[in-house]
Amino acid sequence: MGQIHVRVTLTNYREAILARLGQLPADQVHHYETEALVDTGAMQCVIPPAVADRLGLLRLRRTEARYVNDQVEEVDVSEVFTIEVMGRQAHEDAMIIGTHVLLGVTVLERLDLMVDCHRQQLVPHEGTWDQPVFRV
Repeated sequence: MGQIHVRVTLTNYREAILARLGQLPADQVHHYETEALVDTGAMQCVIPPAVADRLGLLRLRRTEARYVNDQVEEVDVSEVFTIEVMGRQAHEDAMIIGTHVLLGVTVLERLDLMVDCHRQQLVPHEGTWDQPVFRV
């Protein structure tokens, strides 16, 4: 399993759509820049409650989160938000727990990125540095 840290920008997707439709001023769309842990051992994304609140995200449902030590906890799941990494964007929901932003493998697949453990960085998987490529 690989773990690295990357700079990410998180954006409230619902607000961004409302801004594009002219129903919300663009300067009122919530954004948050931070460092995120990319963990190939995790499937789902995780954001802390403080980050969800700062982005103005709705909590849509609850699910069970299973930790490495097999402990299970019921947690909230956010509405979809935008994750931008290396100029690429993906739309994802997240479990709302913990104190750090964590990106799992589902978002890496959506971004066409993979972890290069030797160089401690994200690199394109199928595509190029300029453009993702996805198999159909």
